[in-house]
Amino acid sequence: MIEVVDFRKEYGSVVAADGISFSLPAGTIGALIGPNGAGKTTTMRALCGILRPTSGQLTVAGFDVQAEPLKVKQRIAYVPDDPPLFETLTVWEHLQFIASAYSVQDFVPVAESLLKQLNLETKRHAQASELSRGMRQKVAIACAYLHTPQVLFFDEPLTGLDPAAIRLLKRTMVERVDSGATVLVSSHLLALVEDICRHLVILRQGKCLFSGSLEEARARFGETSSLEEVFFLATGDSESTGESGT
Repeated sequence: MIEVVDFRKEYGSVVAADGISFSLPAGTIGALIGPNGAGKTTTMRALCGILRPTSGQLTVAGFDVQAEPLKVKQRIAYVPDDPPLFETLTVWEHLQFIASAYSVQDFVPVAESLLKQLNLETKRHAQASELSRGMRQKVAIACAYLHTPQVLFFDEPLTGLDPAAIRLLKRTMVERVDSGATVLVSSHLLALVEDICRHLVILRQGKCLFSGSLEEARARFGETSSLEEVFFLATGDSESTGESGT
């Protein structure tokens, strides 16, 4: 469902992605992890068609991201770590806008269900400017789910969420995959990633160090008890487990 072949992204003299290659099977939750500056966000944004690769090929849902960007964007949803909501639109107006943009027919029952599932019913008439960070995140998630995308990209989706909301988001991700979707999530909260992800992609300094199942990662880097230990053994980095910006 997701295939990245020799992806390279340069910002002037800075190389954010240096020949990254990996694939993610359909119907899987994959984790994209790495230290600061590893290239996780750059890779995710390129897969969504937000950034243009310097070179390489990226394929999502069977379509080349550069050659057929509209077909890709019709089939995906992207939730960044700080969702850029429309400050003067209400929660319900956000769902109306997304339904219109993606031509979702008879969206009202689906939207009502999402409001209930994500505990947003009491906020339906609230403007985005009035919402907390966690509520804004949940609105972005509701918008992402509304058009039933084939592929979902989450970049640090747990930021601002309380424990109950984190548990809910994890459950909804699993439900989406059970319904046939594919999910790629980037997060530095490794214990939470380990709980739901079955495929692992480890990046460091713009290179892909590993792509495969968690079992294969443990076999390669040692029979360890946690994803955190696998991460440290793979990257050689015992001080950084997150990333901001690239």
